[in-house]
Order: sequence, then C-alpha cells, then structure tokens
Amino acid sequence: MVRCWWLAGLLVACAAAEPRCRQQLRHLQDSAGIAARLPPRLEGRWVSTGCEVRPGPEFLTRSYLFYTNRLFKALQFYYWDPSCRDPSYSLVIKGKLRLRQASWITRGATEADYHLHKVGIVFHSQKAMREVASWINQTSGEGCRGFLPPGRSWAPGALYEVLSAKTERDCTAALGFTMHELSLVRVERHFQPLLQPQQSGSRLVEELYLGDIHTDWGERLHYRPTGYQRPMQSALHHVHPCPACGIISRADEHHPPILPARAAQPMQLSGSWVSTHCELRPAVLFLTRYFTFHGNNHTWQGHYYHYSDPLCRQPTFTIYASGHYSQGIPSSKVRGGTELAFKVTQARVTPMDQLSVAMLNSSAAGSCGLAGSWSTGVEQDITPTNGCLALGIKLPHTEYELFKTEQDAQQRSLLYIGERPTDGSSPDSPDKRPTSYQAPLIQCAAAPEEFSNYISLKYVGRKDANGIEALKPLPVAFLLFIALLFLRWD
Repeated sequence: MVRCWWLAGLLVACAAAEPRCRQQLRHLQDSAGIAARLPPRLEGRWVSTGCEVRPGPEFLTRSYLFYTNRLFKALQFYYWDPSCRDPSYSLVIKGKLRLRQASWITRGATEADYHLHKVGIVFHSQKAMREVASWINQTSGEGCRGFLPPGRSWAPGALYEVLSAKTERDCTAALGFTMHELSLVRVERHFQPLLQPQQSGSRLVEELYLGDIHTDWGERLHYRPTGYQRPMQSALHHVHPCPACGIISRADEHHPPILPARAAQPMQLSGSWVSTHCELRPAVLFLTRYFTFHGNNHTWQGHYYHYSDPLCRQPTFTIYASGHYSQGIPSSKVRGGTELAFKVTQARVTPMDQLSVAMLNSSAAGSCGLAGSWSTGVEQDITPTNGCLALGIKLPHTEYELFKTEQDAQQRSLLYIGERPTDGSSPDSPDKRPTSYQAPLIQCAAAPEEFSNYISLKYVGRKDANGIEALKPLPVAFLLFIALLFLRWD
C-alpha cells in the first residue's frame, strides 16, 4: 500500500509539473502581451541585464545611450572572467545612427545605418594594455603600428584613441571590433506583474534587440546581422529584480561595472526546460524550444517549434528529436561552461502550414520520410530515411555542445545551450564546438524521470480566432484515475 500511495503521489506531481511547461509554451504562443514599436524609439539609456558571452569567447557588459538628435555614445566593458568581475578594458564609442526602413529579410526588425566618429579605449591593468597593444601593433596597418610602445607604462584612466573619422585612423580590427549590431534594431515592450503578494498591477519593461555577432571570428567584421544578440533593457523600464541593471547604468569608462559575486552552480541538467520568449536565429528562423533530460540514463528529447513571424504565432513546422548525451566535462576554452557530446538518433517532423507541406512533398524520394505523403498537422518519422535533406537534418549524427546552468535574480534555474554556427552548419566536430550561448531556457519542471518519456507536446485542441491550433494540457483527472487503478490492484 505504501508503494501505491507513493506512485499516486508521483503521478499527481507529474500532472502538476507538466502543465507548467505547457503553460509557458502557451504563454509564448499568445505572445505574452508583447508589443513591438515600429519604427523603434531608441532615445535613452539601454543596459545589459548580466554578464554577456560573445563568440571567442568574450565576456562583456554594455551601456548604450541614444540622444534625440540621432547621436549615440556606447560603452562596452570587457572582462577576463565569465562573471564580469575582473575588468580588462573599456571602449567608448561615439557616432550617429539613422533608422531606415523595415527589414525585408528579418520580419519585425528595422534596418539602420550608422557612422562612427571616434572610438577610445581605457585599460584597467598593465596586462590588458600590454596584450591589446601587442594585437594592434602586430595586425593593424601602417597607421597603427607603434600604437603603444612596448615599454609604455599603464596610466590608470588614460584614454587612447583607436578610431577617428577626422584623421581617418582605424586600429579596431585587431580587437575584432565592429558596430554592425546597430544595423538591425527591434524594440519590444511588455508588462511584468509585480512580484510582491500584497501588490497588484504591473510595470513596463522595454527591451532593445540589436544584430547578432558572427560565431566565426574571421567573418564578424564583414557580417551583416540577420539575428539578434541577448537583448538590452531600458535603464528606466527594466525587469525587477535586476541587480546588474543599476550597476551597469551608473558605470563609465573609468569605473567599469563590477557585477555581484555569484556562487558557482554545479550543472544540474535533469528535468524539463523551455524557452522564455520567441527566439530568432540567423537566416530568419523564429522558434521556441522545449527539452527534457534524463540524468539516470543520459537520454534527452527536444521539441523545436518553428514559426514564420517574430511573435511565434504562426507555426510552420515542428521537429522532435531524441538521443543520448555524454558525461559533461568543464570547458577548457569557455570558463564556467561544460562540454558535452550529443548524439541524435531519432527525429520526427510535423508540418503546420501548407508551405511546409509543399516543401516536404517536393523532396526527392527517400530523402525525407515517405515521399508525397506529408499533410498538415500529421507527424512523420524521418529516422528511416536517415533524416530530412530539405530541413538539413542528418541521422544519426553527433553534435559537440557547450552548456551552462545558473540561477537568475528570482532564483529560477536557467539553462544556456551553445550558440548555433551563424552559417547554418552543425557543430559536428570538436573544433566547431560553440564558444557562446543561445538565449536561456527556464526550468519548468524537475519531472520524475520515470514518466518523462511519455511527454510529447503537439499543437492539439480547437483552433483559435486566427485558425491556429492551441496547446491543450494533459488532463489531470486521467492521471489521477490511473493512480486509483494502481491502488485498487494492490
């Protein structure tokens, strides 16, 4: 009897936990009350909400100030460590930005032109000064050689000019520096419910999405963004709590922000994780993600819900994939990260609109499921055809990944998975392992591993006013009924 009561409790826990994941996905599908401003209003200060990781890796925080006359002053603070507590150098970037038209490539974004007037650098240690000077002296053109003499002593607070439009001097290439992120802009607004139980209402939150940074260092100087970086938030209208926001907004090039110390968290991968917002990858792929990891046997399942719009309201197709993953080891290249190898052994695809159906039905025989048999809302196994050539899926295959888990200011568990290569390829060899991260996933359930295999999210239920099928939660009563059957059998 004790065993059966334990089983009943387990089923009730599963029934209670799983809807949280579905609720989060439905929350995203309903766009969570998000409004995008077109054209975007940029006036004011925008700041990072934490320590950011760019490909390389580079650890940094940002503070950008846009004026009403289209001028801007951007501060980028670089660090030696992934907690952004040990500053290396700061860049002061001044220029002018002109918004153009809505992007023809990235739906929901605005294209912009920018012109840099000057860029200065402030070193925060002798080591940083020596290292950066070496980069510039070795790799820059004639006008930059001798930028700093090898024996030059570090002068705290000194500002050195590395770019000047007036003198036509540009020594920034050695830093991998570019402001092409300003060529793609999106501003979103939503309201955050007040967190205190005795409070009601909500507060405005504004987020600034700027263009992504190419994952290949050699391409970043020429790359024109089609995706976004981690968003910045308005210094006046940001999420609460946000300890980093105030620290970064008060910083300047001479006093870089030192973010609060955070206890190292061992990576706890088991459970279910889901996107926190509609995500955009380069080459204009809008999607949300949902993963379940089983630590007892190192298996995983992932659902990738693709859409045609920046609010993730118009589904195009869904991919389900599963397989095994290796024991993680600390990354030797990205401090704070964990390296794993993921083997994908099975996959299924569900087309959700007529365009996807037509594309899949036009695939060559034997290259993507059963040729000519695809139809809207009907899932098909692509494992027998070793994947789907039309969608770039090859089975089986191994991907070399970078993971990180941490807790946010609200003590929620976040999972960061390595950023996908900008060129659309797969990290299928150790040398292509990511050195930066995608948008974080939030843990929606530490689900009992015995029942995780039975969870499969699909677009089911009645269609809404837009003709889109809504997500329908699993019936709790059904799981309780099963539990009662077990009690009777005992």
